[in-house]
Amino acid sequence: MESMVKNLKQNLRTGSWKKKEKSMKKERWFLENGSIFLKELIVDCNGKSIPIRSFTSSQIRKATKNFDLSCFVAEEGFYIWYKGVIEDRSYMIKRFSEYKVTDYRVSEVYKDIVLSARMSNHNNFLKLLGCCLEFPFPVLVFEFAEHGVLNYRGGITVNGEESLLPLSLRLKIGKEIANALAYLHMAFPKIIIYRDVKPLHVFLDNNWTAKLSDLSFSISLEEGKSQIEAEDVLGTYGYLDPLYFATRIVTEYTDVYSFGVFLMVVITGISVYFTRSDGYPVGILGYMKGLAENGKLNEIVYPMIMKEMTSAQRLQVEACVLLALRCCEERVEDRPKMIQVAKELKRIEHHVLRS
Repeated sequence: MESMVKNLKQNLRTGSWKKKEKSMKKERWFLENGSIFLKELIVDCNGKSIPIRSFTSSQIRKATKNFDLSCFVAEEGFYIWYKGVIEDRSYMIKRFSEYKVTDYRVSEVYKDIVLSARMSNHNNFLKLLGCCLEFPFPVLVFEFAEHGVLNYRGGITVNGEESLLPLSLRLKIGKEIANALAYLHMAFPKIIIYRDVKPLHVFLDNNWTAKLSDLSFSISLEEGKSQIEAEDVLGTYGYLDPLYFATRIVTEYTDVYSFGVFLMVVITGISVYFTRSDGYPVGILGYMKGLAENGKLNEIVYPMIMKEMTSAQRLQVEACVLLALRCCEERVEDRPKMIQVAKELKRIEHHVLRS
């Protein structure tokens, strides 16, 4: 942070805006981004030190081969993930599109930076290590996630092909993301609601630890308040709480619902929307509800999980699906809190390990 302030002062003294047009743009972006970033971070830090390194645009371009497809990791909404190496260290690099970030979304960019910085001390959030202010929007530099990001079915893609994840790892991912959401809901005076829980926001590091990313849609409740009316509905269809969609009212149970759908996808390897064998399109929530109501959870098809499962593992999957369905109850009063969900997933995991 000190280096950022030093750079800002130095650039102001030297009057570098008088140089060639390209340099002028870079300087203007640096000053504009720096002033907004510093203001937001100072407010959020509340006197606490959050070390964030400043990178230059030349470092970022060299690391990503000028944002070449060979460094591409994933694209989501209004940003793209790249991988790159700076000073012999691998990083995940997040670039916001100047063409896709509309005026009303500018604040979401800086919210993502500030909240990512605040969550960097939690092991289940992708750690923000630095940023570059010399682009239209800050380019963010995160810890490297060796195994990449989850795909829409809760698996990973290796060399263009979908790779199987063992059931034990899928449960571990569910448990760790539940822990991350519980942390958002409980660790701060103002409850933070994530609002966009889905596999495409989860990375896996070299130890297969799940890392939640992208806090741009997050919203904080006023201290002592249990809900807030959002200006607009943000999130991904299929994972959105119907109550939130209809009323714009956000509570901690908004995340609980989305996590329930997320857990079904991750545990079963079935996408949030899919086509049945008879050609009929269906959503995973309706599909699982139908099986549960008819006592047929043992008929769940596990397309991306190991072909042969033990009876204990099948019970584990069924327990997770039933928990996920509780998370997706219509009435918020019937849904558990995220801390209860995290504890239940831990219990399911340990029970099976002892079996």
